[in-house]
Amino acid sequence: MAPFERLADEDFCYLTTVGRRTGKRHTIEIWFARENGRLYLLSGGGDAADWVRNIRRSPAVQVRIGTRTVAARAREIKTPDEDALARRLLDEKYMGWKTGKRLSSWARNALPVAIEL
Repeated sequence: MAPFERLADEDFCYLTTVGRRTGKRHTIEIWFARENGRLYLLSGGGDAADWVRNIRRSPAVQVRIGTRTVAARAREIKTPDEDALARRLLDEKYMGWKTGKRLSSWARNALPVAIEL
């Protein structure tokens, strides 16, 4: 079974990055969506968020959902199709987005990140 398949409906995950200056591990609680064996996250702080700046420096991360933790690689999403998918998945899960409606301002303006499990 793919990582976190049974845990996709959990409310949040814990993302641990390595500090770009200190080298210390930093863990945040963050909303996520799972699709195609990946986790998708949105940074409401855009590229100014510490966790985004940390993954730019070191994409090796750990993700915990429930009691399960896996090592993974994070990356900013660059392709339009994957960008749209990440925004739609997270807006649907947390903001109640429905087909034909406009995405919330959070989903439209946040920076999408993929976690390769």
